[in-house]
Amino acid sequence: MQDEYRTVAREGVHETEINRSRFLCALAPAATEREAQDFVARIRKEHPTATHNCYAYVIGADASVQKASDDGEPGGTAGVPMLQMLTRRDMRYVVAVVTRYYGGVKLGAGGLIRAYGGAVGEALDALGTITRRRFRLATVTVDHQRAGKVQNDLRSTGREVRDVHYGEAVTIEIGLPDADVDAFRAWLADVTAGTAEFELGGEAYGDA
Repeated sequence: MQDEYRTVAREGVHETEINRSRFLCALAPAATEREAQDFVARIRKEHPTATHNCYAYVIGADASVQKASDDGEPGGTAGVPMLQMLTRRDMRYVVAVVTRYYGGVKLGAGGLIRAYGGAVGEALDALGTITRRRFRLATVTVDHQRAGKVQNDLRSTGREVRDVHYGEAVTIEIGLPDADVDAFRAWLADVTAGTAEFELGGEAYGDA
């Protein structure tokens, strides 16, 4: 698994004009290929009179799913440069749709490649990106008496408290970088006099 990846901070649209053609780049986070395809369909519906609605998306922290479409532009001049811009920027779980309204001036193959790739790059700059880092999920189980102090200590040391359950004991779900697991285990034993239980779970990604 990748230790970290970048994605778009939010959905949005950025517009540029090149030789009288309008290029609108719509970007959105997409957790699955289905979400990416639904976003493409939505943008197409919003721009039924556009000359082209070209798209590219990258799904998976390891970029395992990559798709691109030229939507009627000459082969390799739209979707591929869009996809290349996303992968060059290490973008994952993201979909880009560039809607073109033709302005009467032909750009040529080189011009189209620069226009479509550039539209995505400018949109990424305008909308902003976030880095997500891999971490281990873990569960801390502690008695009610110590739970408040443990939660405060976790937050004050910058640990991510994801959830808290109150039952016979208090269960606190946290996220930890892999490299911190051993040190955390020792810290927890120290602050709870060895009374807390610590259980490692699976892996996930969170905001860095």
